[in-house]
Amino acid sequence: MGVVDEVEPMKKTMIRVREFDVARDLRAVEELERLCQVGLSGDQSSDDPAADDGGAEKKKRRRSGKTKKKRGMSLYVEQIGDPFARVRHAPDHVMLVAEYGEEEEVVGVIKACTRMVSRGKKKKQSFSSSKQFVKVACLLGLRVSPSHRRLGIATELVRRAESWCAARGAAYATMATTESNAASLALFAGRFAYAPFRRPVFLGHPVHRHRARVPRAHRVLRLPPPLAAAAYAALLPPSAAEFLPADLLALLNHKLTLGTYLAIERGGPEDPARPPSFALLSVWDATRSLRLRVGGAPTLLRASLAAARALDRHAPWLQLPSVPDIFRPFGTYLMYGLRMSGPEGPALLRSLCRHAHNVARKNPACAVLAADLGPEDPAAAVVPHWTKFSCDEDVWCIKKLGATADSNAAGDDTEDDWTTSPAPGVLFVDPREF
Repeated sequence: MGVVDEVEPMKKTMIRVREFDVARDLRAVEELERLCQVGLSGDQSSDDPAADDGGAEKKKRRRSGKTKKKRGMSLYVEQIGDPFARVRHAPDHVMLVAEYGEEEEVVGVIKACTRMVSRGKKKKQSFSSSKQFVKVACLLGLRVSPSHRRLGIATELVRRAESWCAARGAAYATMATTESNAASLALFAGRFAYAPFRRPVFLGHPVHRHRARVPRAHRVLRLPPPLAAAAYAALLPPSAAEFLPADLLALLNHKLTLGTYLAIERGGPEDPARPPSFALLSVWDATRSLRLRVGGAPTLLRASLAAARALDRHAPWLQLPSVPDIFRPFGTYLMYGLRMSGPEGPALLRSLCRHAHNVARKNPACAVLAADLGPEDPAAAVVPHWTKFSCDEDVWCIKKLGATADSNAAGDDTEDDWTTSPAPGVLFVDPREF
């Protein structure tokens, strides 16, 4: 993928950006991840970018140690395993590292990939079907060593990542952070002209020891990937959703997609005149790539939850909804592609969430079942969740790249500017990039 090492003349002897080399850089990048603890939806807190002569850090997409503060508690997320896990699914992906000084110490890292996703734009006579999908760059995993901040390292990494993606035809670039991460928003909105774009909500629910009850009136079927892809094509066309991946079938076939499930009414609707109802969702096993941990919890809360678990173990017949030990590293299952239809659709989707819970409870490493949804998505009001495991601080930002930015600057295709288009209601969050 050959990234040419180039830096501004004044920084030539100070900062050098190059591609990640696993044999040479793995240990340094792992140590960097350990030092940069960040929150659930952002990649990293940083100092005030305005005080940084060349750049600062940011919070971006979910990854190692992200911190999302919630009533005095923080949720930390640490990536495990393959360092390319969040970008490897894309044909074009890269990890860049920044070296500083004559010792060539690795002090920064960023990941980037380009992929085809839907825009959620309805077709017009002058709007070809091919334009329903657009090549988008995803920048994530930006880290800068705490001892080397305010030196322009983050700015150089972002600049190089954007150039890499633009050279591969990306029309837009996206990044994610949190509303509370003012430094990240200042860096990307101020220095790189990103604009706040979408606000997904993260809904989490603890996985209990006891099986969740699925009503007898509801039947849950597991769909093979080709049939699941056909169902999504009918229920979730590109014109109805943003960020729907063009390689959806590959996602459904992925080894970490545990299954796609369809819920229907047994025997069909009681009233023949009533339209049929159904619900659909897929489950992704994130326990192999992520470890989460809750920090900053009061001692009394820790003790009360431990007591509830002990009582549940000794008196399981009480069916207590005890919470797993979330103060130690734990894993999560992610639900994606949640859809429902018909008058019984909400009830059927709740049944599917219970079924997903029962799938998750079979894995001792899984303590939380979660979903990322658009705030206007009707499914967001149906998915069972606990406030303590949920948040609405996520901010997705976007900017135009390359030829797209040039054409819009010249006044061309202004009505085709995705950065200013209203949200279609359904936001597809790809679990591969969680």
